[in-house]
Amino acid sequence: MKKILFIFLLAAIALSVSGQKLADIYKKGTVKLVPDPAYAQNNNWEDIFKTYYDTVNGKPIINRKSLKIMPDGSVIVNNANRNYYTKFSPDGRFEKEFGIKNSEGVQFKKINFIEGVINSNTFFSGLDNMGNMICFDFNGKYVKTLKLDYMARQMISMPDGKIAVVGWVIWKNKFRDFVSIVDYETNQEKVVWENFTDRPEAPGKSTPFTYYYKFENKGIISCTTIPFSKSTSISSSPDIAFIGDKLVVAVPSTGEVLVYDPDGKLISKDKIEGAVNYLSVDEQKDIQRRAIERFRKIEYVLGESNEEKKTALQSMIKEMEADMGKISEPMPLPVFSTVLSDSDGNLLFFEYPKEENANKFSVWIYENGGKFICQSSFVCDDYDLVINPSKMVFHNGYIYGLQTLKVSVGMPLRLVRFKIANN
Repeated sequence: MKKILFIFLLAAIALSVSGQKLADIYKKGTVKLVPDPAYAQNNNWEDIFKTYYDTVNGKPIINRKSLKIMPDGSVIVNNANRNYYTKFSPDGRFEKEFGIKNSEGVQFKKINFIEGVINSNTFFSGLDNMGNMICFDFNGKYVKTLKLDYMARQMISMPDGKIAVVGWVIWKNKFRDFVSIVDYETNQEKVVWENFTDRPEAPGKSTPFTYYYKFENKGIISCTTIPFSKSTSISSSPDIAFIGDKLVVAVPSTGEVLVYDPDGKLISKDKIEGAVNYLSVDEQKDIQRRAIERFRKIEYVLGESNEEKKTALQSMIKEMEADMGKISEPMPLPVFSTVLSDSDGNLLFFEYPKEENANKFSVWIYENGGKFICQSSFVCDDYDLVINPSKMVFHNGYIYGLQTLKVSVGMPLRLVRFKIANN
């Protein structure tokens, strides 16, 4: 299957000048991401990202930091399982750590990731276990709570005080994935898309489990195998994005791309065509081996300095090695892995990479039925690129990222701003 990147150009009359510029860069071939040396100077990364090697239930959570861009270009970094956020100025300087405070000025002991900004002045968080979405101002002062009766995979802000949510619910015999538009003022919502898949039997019941290699939600190959029935080996959960005044719902398992207006009315429905691609058993095992080696390198870096974290890593490596023996069948790949919206109003659809750092794509302008224009890929000399919306965000012609250096002494994680150019 082709390495497909669709660029949706949703302008009704013509492309903007800035959109033309990014399209021109894509057309010229390989896109090079060049770190901006003027950005994020003089930050003490060891202190700022001190929670990088945190563990939960004995397992590292190094990949669970994410970033959000504020309207003025400031950056908020979410810290997994911590009660504070990290704020950076528009030029990347560390400003402060802050949490959420109630009306009496007492800070919440547990907070969820900031998912976006509503009405240009209010943060909204991801859902907690009770379905609460906490809303608070830019200083961390609590404003209100929205209540949803399900779990959420993704949230994005929309105009006119609305929030699009990718939700999911476990029913007795089925999984339900859906997209809902939530009104910030009234807490009312409208479901615009939904899909049901059969729920596999629990272990020990009549339906046997087949162990499949699992992929992380936003396109990065993960390090575990989990039990899934064949009918649910690929998640039906969609990705969403908001471009111009349109909500886009893209379904990785089928290649469907649906476009809605802000009120949830379906405008168009298309499908990314392509032959089904598979990961062979050998390819899956090779990916697992390389993942194990990455964690062994982390174990080596820790040395004797932190026995608790080192023990947790060793335990995780043993589980990964055991998982390798459970890989026994080829696995079908989704049509695409992740969706990025760029700062010129285009949507970028990436296919699942079979190799680490592979991100080749074909470029389409989705106009008048779709038009192929080129093939390209992202490259970067200094950083190992993680390409997903929680780690890479376009803003005003730049790409902002939470990325790790290829070569570093000590803390490898950085907040970085990339200039977009051709090789």
